[in-house]
Amino acid sequence: MTSSGNPIGNRVIASLARPGGNVTGLTSYTAELLDKRLGLLKEVLPKVTRFAFLNAASRATRGSAIAFKDAQGTAGVLGVKFQFVEVKAQNPDIEGAFRFMVQERIGALVTAPGPAMSFHRKSNLQLTEQNRIPAIHPTQQWANEGGLMSYGANTDEQSRRSAVFVDKIFKGAKPTDLPVEGPMKFEFVINLQAAKKIGVTVPQSVLFRADKVIK
Repeated sequence: MTSSGNPIGNRVIASLARPGGNVTGLTSYTAELLDKRLGLLKEVLPKVTRFAFLNAASRATRGSAIAFKDAQGTAGVLGVKFQFVEVKAQNPDIEGAFRFMVQERIGALVTAPGPAMSFHRKSNLQLTEQNRIPAIHPTQQWANEGGLMSYGANTDEQSRRSAVFVDKIFKGAKPTDLPVEGPMKFEFVINLQAAKKIGVTVPQSVLFRADKVIK
């Protein structure tokens, strides 16, 4: 695995320390990531009280649903309603999800990680801009392509570290004996061009903490 979303929740491995079976590598998942994204978005939008979490339902994203439930405690502390919005992984009705969010008066969006959401990244970004819904996304690729913000594991670093696992396995190591490693470096990216398009002013206190600001 070069960057598995939640290998324990998805039952790919037994644990990080003792993966078992024939799978090892890296995971980009930590339980606190969704809480962090929600908190950052609330800092940018202190007056917004209705947030949504957009997920694509599949076995690979089971961990996202679990993380959402865990994040309800953080939502309560922040004083916001955090709503679960889910589409099918195959042929997802992204437009329908956004129509629902507009009807529900959702003021901000957290996009779930996962291959289905990433594959439909362009549609997601177009609809967030069209409906003027500020959003935070799981990886830098989203912000680079026009998303307002992203916070997540550094995918380039994950790929480089995965080469170490490949080398060990080629030299005879068994995957079951190699502990799965979590992310070591995270990136917070803000796209000020996107902010301007949807009329969002990012506070300086948040800008100072960004690893990268797209102007």
